[in-house]
Amino acid sequence: MRSTLLSTLPILALGLLLAGCEASTNDTAAKSIKIDGSSTVYPITAAAAEMFREIDARTKVSVAYSGTGGGFKKFAVGEIDISDASRPIKEKEEAACAENGIASVELPVAFDGISVVVHPKNDFVDHLTTDELKMIWSADGTMRKWSDVRPNWPDQPIACYGPGSASGTFDYFVEAILGKGGSMRTDYSANEDDNVLVTGVSGDVNSLGFFGFAYYAENQSRLKVVPVKSGDGMPVEPTVATINNGTYTPLSRPIFIYVSTLSLERPEVQAFVDFYLENAGELSQAVGYVALPAPVYANARELLSARITGSIFRGVEPGTDIEVLMQSALKKAD
Repeated sequence: MRSTLLSTLPILALGLLLAGCEASTNDTAAKSIKIDGSSTVYPITAAAAEMFREIDARTKVSVAYSGTGGGFKKFAVGEIDISDASRPIKEKEEAACAENGIASVELPVAFDGISVVVHPKNDFVDHLTTDELKMIWSADGTMRKWSDVRPNWPDQPIACYGPGSASGTFDYFVEAILGKGGSMRTDYSANEDDNVLVTGVSGDVNSLGFFGFAYYAENQSRLKVVPVKSGDGMPVEPTVATINNGTYTPLSRPIFIYVSTLSLERPEVQAFVDFYLENAGELSQAVGYVALPAPVYANARELLSARITGSIFRGVEPGTDIEVLMQSALKKAD
């Protein structure tokens, strides 16, 4: 199911657009919901939009991806109702929203594990440490050839592929691997479209890349995933189990949708977000991500119902129990 759903998402998105146009022509009561942001969250949201159309064909739900940062820029000026995000909203982004009278409810929808990948014919990389990743990806790093990483590896340049700076995955990777204040190297192939990155890595024998787990899971025959070793621990490969239990650290993270409280005043937006949260666990697994525990979705529905705004996830350390975090936020709001 995951493979079929993910591979047909562009077609589904087009179908949504055409169906919305038809509804606008034939039904004066037709409504629309606009969503943009993270390419990582896009598969889940697009699937939710397609399913929602089956119960409300009059509402046109358009889903695009311009990166987490790009989505928040549109969200802050009221161009969209919902912003997909693969990281928490930044203070400056929240301030930009406030300047325009826009407040948002932050809703986690799934777990993701940023996956480090190489070409499938790469037979020498068995794992990478977080320190090695830092020295490869940092602007002032010293590892630019595979032999710089380990002397017995090939004397070939590392061809790096990764998200652009508008991506929440970029931001999370920089903070988790390079550290706060760290700077990413600029001489790599960057793109906000994870499918483009998959194509790049799978077509270059000296490649190294990173992106959301769903894009690795969908393309396992074209990619080789790299276990990551953090500190004194053992190398850990991203899997549904290791992402869910937090052992794939520090690259496991929740991913989100942000919903405008102004947009929630429209019944169709409220209905769509209710539907999304009700089905987010199933949809996340269908497209290759990891469902959150059921109590977390219940807490998210409480946050939505109470219209609790602002970010409770910003600045939270990787591996934090998000159920405890959300319950704490709900108690403070009482």
